[in-house]
Amino acid sequence: MRAKRVIIDTGPIVAFLNKTDKYHNWAITQFSQLNPPFLTCESVFSEVCFLLRHTDSGVQNAVKLLERELIQIPFKLETEIGIIISLLTKYKNIPISLADACLVRMSEQIADSTICTLDSDFKIYRKEKRKVIPVIMPENF
Repeated sequence: MRAKRVIIDTGPIVAFLNKTDKYHNWAITQFSQLNPPFLTCESVFSEVCFLLRHTDSGVQNAVKLLERELIQIPFKLETEIGIIISLLTKYKNIPISLADACLVRMSEQIADSTICTLDSDFKIYRKEKRKVIPVIMPENF
């Protein structure tokens, strides 16, 4: 059986790189058990860098994950803008972020994928209008 492709959200990356994050140990466990490369979008990576800007070498360590190809960014927003606008409109009452909309779209594009996240909104979002998005998140979510 082929391993699922893992699409990764902001929270697990930040928790992995920030030893003081409350989900650091959970993220370490996930990164050790899942098969890289993890896939994401530029919006997520921008959020990661913003959130790690005050941590010691946080942004540099995040960029090293890209350099080492443990995380890859295959998503191209400009080619998916119509669908992204639809998702932003559909979930505006939650509200959905641009990064989350991109990850929902990625889950539609990448067969047998799962999203690793710390965001419980992914229990609400649907791919292909009605399908539950498989997620990896801490049990207490």
